[in-house]
Amino acid sequence: MPIGPDLFSGEMVCLDPAGWVGRLTSNPGVWVQGQPGAGKSAIAKRMGLGLVGYGYQLLIPGDVKGEYRDLVTALGGQVVRVGRGLDRINPLDSGPLGRRLAALPGNERERLLAEVNGRRSELVHALLATAHGLGRRPRAAESTALNTAIRATVLAAPGADPTLPDVIGALRNPPQELMDKLMVRGRDEYIALTRELVAALENLCDGPLSGLFDAPTTTPLDLDAPAVSVDLSAILTAGDNVVAAGLLACWAYSYSAVDTSRAFGFADRPIVLVLDELWRALRAGPGMVEAMDGITRLNRSKGEVSMMVTHSLGDLQALPSEEDRAKALGLMERCDTAVLAAMPASELARFAEQKPLTDRERTLVASWAAPTATGVDGTGQLHPGRGKFLIKLGHRVGIPVRLQLTAAEARLYDTDQAIRRRLAEEAGGGAR
Repeated sequence: MPIGPDLFSGEMVCLDPAGWVGRLTSNPGVWVQGQPGAGKSAIAKRMGLGLVGYGYQLLIPGDVKGEYRDLVTALGGQVVRVGRGLDRINPLDSGPLGRRLAALPGNERERLLAEVNGRRSELVHALLATAHGLGRRPRAAESTALNTAIRATVLAAPGADPTLPDVIGALRNPPQELMDKLMVRGRDEYIALTRELVAALENLCDGPLSGLFDAPTTTPLDLDAPAVSVDLSAILTAGDNVVAAGLLACWAYSYSAVDTSRAFGFADRPIVLVLDELWRALRAGPGMVEAMDGITRLNRSKGEVSMMVTHSLGDLQALPSEEDRAKALGLMERCDTAVLAAMPASELARFAEQKPLTDRERTLVASWAAPTATGVDGTGQLHPGRGKFLIKLGHRVGIPVRLQLTAAEARLYDTDQAIRRRLAEEAGGGAR
C-alpha cells in the first residue's frame, strides 16, 4: 500500500504487513501511536482501504467516535449503530454458528453447542467485571450459577439465542440442576450465594446500559460486505464506563461472528481488524485484555492484519493488574510493524523500553510533537506533525514518511467532520 514520500529521499514508501511475514517480519500486526491530531486514524484508514483493494475485509468492531462510518459506507459496507433507539447487540448471540447448529449431526451439534455456551459465558463474565457489573470477576459459586443458568436458558428454547433477561429469570427461579450444582440446602442459602450476581446482571440491563445489550441482536453483521463497522458514537456521552462495556460486548460479538463463520467455511477472506482508541478497549475489563491477547497470537496463521491505534503506552501501564499490564505490553511487542507519529520525548522513552529507537529517531519524532498535544491552538491550526510518521520494521532503522491523501481520502478521513456530525446528531435527537 503506498503511503507517501520518504521525508529525506523523496522515494515512495509502501507498507505490506501481511506480505512481509516470513521475510522482513514475523507477525502482520501494526502498532500505530502518536499524539491526538497527528493523523493516526488517517494512516489506519489508508491501510484499511488498501487492504480492502487486495481482497481483505475491513472490520472495525468498536468505532467509538463514528469516524470510520464514511469510509465503510463509501466502500459499500455495513455500519451497525449501537445505541438507544438504534441497534442492539445481544452478548449471548451465537452468530452464524448457532443458526446452523440444528442441521448438524448429534455429536457435532453437542460439541459446537458447548463451544458456543463457553463463549457466551466468557463474555458475560467479562461484562460483569466492568464497573456496571460486579466490578470484579465472578467468584467460584457465582460462576457455576451463571454457567448453569446459561445452559438452562438454551435448553429451554432450542434454536433461539437467550438474552441477559432470560439468564436473570433462570437465576431468580433456579432449576433443580442449579441448586444441586451449588450444593445449597435451601432457598435462603441460594439467594445469599447469588444475590450480588443477579443484581449485577440487572445493572447490565438497566440504567445507562438499558436498551443496548438486553434484547436480541437487531442487525447481524454482514460478513459478505467489503467493510463492517460497529459504531458506538451514540453512547460516547454516556461516560467511560458505558463505552468500555460497549466496546467489550461489541469486540467479542464481532470477532466471535467472524470466527464461528470460519467454522462453517463462510468467512474465507482475510481480515484487517482496526482497533482505534485502544486505551478504551483495554480498560473495558480483564476479559478484553485476555481476548485481545489470544486473538493477536493467532493472526499470523489466519492471515489477519490487526491494527492497534493509541496515543500513549502510559494507558497500558495504567491497567489495574500486573497481569493485564504485562499482556497489554505483549500486544505491542507482537506487532512487528510500528508506525510512530508525533509524540514527546517522555513517551518515546517509554516506547524505547519495549522496542529500540536510535537517538536520531527519537529526536526526529519528538520534533514533530505539539506542546499542547491537542493539534489545535484555538485558531484552527493543524498539528505541526500531522501526516508525518516513522515506520519501524522490527529492530530495523525507521523510515520517515509523509502520508499523502487523495481528495477523496481527505474528505472520507476527516475526523473533525465526523465529530461535528456526531454532535449535530446528538443535538437533533440521535437521528440516523
